[in-house]
Amino acid sequence: MSYKKWFFNHASKHKKIVDSLKHLSDDEVIEYFDYDNMKKNHPDFCPLYAKDKKCHDMKHLNCYLCACPYFRFDDDGLYKEDDKVRYSICSIDAKGREDFVSAKAIHQGCTNCTLPHQVSFIKKYFSRDWLEVMRDVSR
Repeated sequence: MSYKKWFFNHASKHKKIVDSLKHLSDDEVIEYFDYDNMKKNHPDFCPLYAKDKKCHDMKHLNCYLCACPYFRFDDDGLYKEDDKVRYSICSIDAKGREDFVSAKAIHQGCTNCTLPHQVSFIKKYFSRDWLEVMRDVSR
């Protein structure tokens, strides 16, 4: 699945859930997206829920953002690095970032970065419109 296809598919799922929570305050919406609650109430939101796995080893993982507003991607490639195409990067060079490299491609890995799953980070960038928060992610 391409980055763009995942991105807009996820935005659609996110919007349906947020639209159903109009009666809640912003803080309550954020709390609603707690990993355990989402796994129970929206098992199709994340493929890891079915495996009872978290994307990051965190006690209090919040799934509101899922992706990070600092992630940048282009399915056609951002630029060339030697003989490989770079498809994604971290725009702030966050600690814990790593590259996944294949014979022809480089992708940004975010496994060791927990920023978008921390409630304080989510509150800093919060909008009920996920695409607004993520507006700079895709070219």
